[in-house]
Amino acid sequence: MSNHEIRDDRRYTSDHEWALDDGKAIVIGITAFAVDQLGDITLVNIDLAEGDEIETGKAFGTVESVKTLADLFAPISGKLVRINAELEEEPERVNDDCYGEGWLIAIEPSDKSQLESLLDTAAYEKLLDDSN
Repeated sequence: MSNHEIRDDRRYTSDHEWALDDGKAIVIGITAFAVDQLGDITLVNIDLAEGDEIETGKAFGTVESVKTLADLFAPISGKLVRINAELEEEPERVNDDCYGEGWLIAIEPSDKSQLESLLDTAAYEKLLDDSN
């Protein structure tokens, strides 16, 4: 059993990102496991602008930490509708609240059923257990 927080209300990727349907769009962030692996986050860079089309598996930005630089990959395709601008001034929000105030972007999906192809809580937990 993983000792990292995993929330039942969202889906996950093998790249340790989460996706949550908030009723208006699919909000994307990185998981507690990813935050733990990265360490203190010093910069969040989103390479796209609101209104841009985004494609599953394509990089949309980077997260820089004291340990490394990591690419961020889109878990679904659609239109980028929101960017968490607060992270420009306060990237540490991702460390403090990765499942809440530390969200990264929101995507209006081209097809909402894409969420079903992502990992559910049990599958993500198994992924973490298998990586130990």
